[in-house]
Amino acid sequence: METRSNHVLVGAVVLGLLAAVMIAAFWFSRISDGQDREFDIFFKTSVNGLAKGSGVNYSGVPSGQVKSIELWKRDPSFVKVRIAVKDETPILQGTTATIAGVGFTGVSEIVLDGAVKGAPPIQCPAENPLSACPDGVAVIPTKPGALGELLNNAPQLLERLTTLTERLTELLSDKNQQSIASILANVERVSGALADRSPEIAATLAEARIAVQRTGVAVEQIGKLAATTDTMLNEEGRPLMADLRKTVQASTKSIETLDKTIAEAQPGVRTFSRQTMPEVNQLVHDLREMSRAFRGVAEKLDQQGAGSLVGSPKLPDYKP
Repeated sequence: METRSNHVLVGAVVLGLLAAVMIAAFWFSRISDGQDREFDIFFKTSVNGLAKGSGVNYSGVPSGQVKSIELWKRDPSFVKVRIAVKDETPILQGTTATIAGVGFTGVSEIVLDGAVKGAPPIQCPAENPLSACPDGVAVIPTKPGALGELLNNAPQLLERLTTLTERLTELLSDKNQQSIASILANVERVSGALADRSPEIAATLAEARIAVQRTGVAVEQIGKLAATTDTMLNEEGRPLMADLRKTVQASTKSIETLDKTIAEAQPGVRTFSRQTMPEVNQLVHDLREMSRAFRGVAEKLDQQGAGSLVGSPKLPDYKP
């Protein structure tokens, strides 16, 4: 009888301890859940490798876990992932969520990062909360991860690789290979010719270098000449211009005086042209006649002597 009563007592104590442990675990889990904050993340891409209970880390620091994964009822093209993170995790404006693989196991986790210092926390607004929190909790925006971006762009990448392969095949056809071989042969001949002419090319480059140096010297001399000309114009050109200005003024006064003199001499010129010029013409005519008479006398003196001026001319001798 005593043995049976001891077993009952032991069994009762064990059951009581198990119940106390379960109640404590449930209580602590409720407390811990009360200290966590929940957020929704809507992924447009596949969430392969992600499952309920997957880890959530913030910049590499474990900060929570995935609570649930389901298709969003309002738009099945989105996958809604609800996470619970520790209350001290700084989920601020600018924070984004990505899916990253864990090693080569195929398991994925959610990575949070990108918070801005001093930014307000992500939370549901007081006014119209459903616009920013459609399912009652704040939403963390997503950012495409490297693996997700690669998987999303895989079809386009494969198409481009196929096109590139086809074009390379066309480029490396037999006909094009012959053309490429001919081009390489021509390039080899040209390079050989250039190598043979390398001394001449070096000499030409040296002459070009000398020409450039001489051009630089010439440009420097032209600059000096321009500076000298500028100085001469500034120092000597101004007095010369002043003298020229004085000369022009004096010429202008002389022309004005000459105009006045011509105006005063115009009546005498008219009288000279009307009265004196006919008399001068008659005098010139008389002088011309007198000159002709003197020329005749001179010819007679030269041919017949002085007697021709006094007596009659001598008759020629008669010859029977």
